[in-house]
Amino acid sequence: MMAFIVDPINNLLWGQGQILIYLLLIAGCWFTWRLKWVQFRHFGHMFSVMKGSMSGDSSGISSFAALCTGLSARVGTGNLAGVAMAISLGGSGAVFWMWVIALLGMATGFAESVLGQLYKVRDEHREFRGGPAYYIRAGLGKPKLAVVFALCLFLGYGFSFSAMQANTIAEALNNTFAINPLYTGLVIAVLAGSIVYGGLRSIARFAELIVPFMGLAFVATALLILVLNITQVPVMLLDIFQSAFGLTEAGAGALGAAIKNGIQRGLYSNEAGAGSVPHAAAGATPVPNHPVAQGYVQMLGVFIDTLVLCSCTAVVVLLSGLPVSGEMAGISLTQNAMQAHFGEVGDYLIAAAITLFAFTSVVANYAYAESNLHLFKLDNKAGRLGYTSVYLAMVLWGASATLQQVWSLADMALGLMTLVNIYAIIQLTPTIMNLTKDYQNQQKSAKKVHFDPSKVNYQGYLHKDVWVSQKRD
Repeated sequence: MMAFIVDPINNLLWGQGQILIYLLLIAGCWFTWRLKWVQFRHFGHMFSVMKGSMSGDSSGISSFAALCTGLSARVGTGNLAGVAMAISLGGSGAVFWMWVIALLGMATGFAESVLGQLYKVRDEHREFRGGPAYYIRAGLGKPKLAVVFALCLFLGYGFSFSAMQANTIAEALNNTFAINPLYTGLVIAVLAGSIVYGGLRSIARFAELIVPFMGLAFVATALLILVLNITQVPVMLLDIFQSAFGLTEAGAGALGAAIKNGIQRGLYSNEAGAGSVPHAAAGATPVPNHPVAQGYVQMLGVFIDTLVLCSCTAVVVLLSGLPVSGEMAGISLTQNAMQAHFGEVGDYLIAAAITLFAFTSVVANYAYAESNLHLFKLDNKAGRLGYTSVYLAMVLWGASATLQQVWSLADMALGLMTLVNIYAIIQLTPTIMNLTKDYQNQQKSAKKVHFDPSKVNYQGYLHKDVWVSQKRD
């Protein structure tokens, strides 16, 4: 029954229709052009903004915590199982198209995170909440569309994505240690429940502790593999570029598969344009306190996720010498590749990595959907209890579900979210451009950058007590 509904939608969005592939490429090109190649011109500034990123306040988490929370959701099965899946279905050329969608997606991620900051609200605890549903409602004045996005988000990040992450953990531990997936699901549900009970701040603290450690450890492992196989690196790079443009023996027939799988899995990994990361961005109090500052921080998140961590997985797989089958392979391919490099120890390493990567995603996914409870006036004990119960039940189900079932449901939810969010952020382009211009003009004048909404033209309305001034010139 599920396949009867899910498969036709995925075919339209990702399959023969390929609506989202074209839409994401157009959106990435659009914001790259309208923001004057911001991801390249201000590449260095993207890192310098992080200098003051460790401090937050009573209303919001720090920019660094928001970055780590965003990376918690991004850095998961998309980096380990998703990259392997893209290579198995699209060949090594899929890696190139992952890089392309990431470079374009940096501008898209910048745009949506700026909006998440601008249109954020305060919840009953006086803490910041926000995301696409909020900027669709306040910026575009379309409350019904905001509800549609929020429902898609609950289906995706609230339920199916966490199930899919649990599925990957269970598969990895079953492959390595023969642990029953049901037991894995129970442990994940209990641990995740203990963390998410404390809300966004608890999730952000967890992310700050775990994400830097696991990211650096994985990069170090990939660098070691690169050094040990240094003579094969030129051959690997040549194969990636030739395969990306259909110049290998497989020819043009493999070109479409490389583009489709590279873009699809690249989007799933970095989430640029999907409308997920603006929830983490909205929860922060950036330094300097300007919406655009958080845009730079989240743009860095796209860079780290795909151009760094996904590339690390590609190095692990492509330098292993394992044949690419052309059939769907998830975390098992990454595990086999790591085992080829390090023997039995490699199997343990990747099992530990996927457990950490995917578990942080399970936890962060909860925060994204929880942010939208405020929209439905369910930001209370009863509302949180109901949502948390379904969320944990889906985690438990996902651990024992089949790979195809879980990925298909996740693809549909991500696709529908992206469709609505891209429409919204393109409609709000004038606001994004005005905010960016205001920030960059202040930066050039050597003034202390701050946001005064009375000096910037924006669409719609802002929450009454979030920003200092609400008057227009």
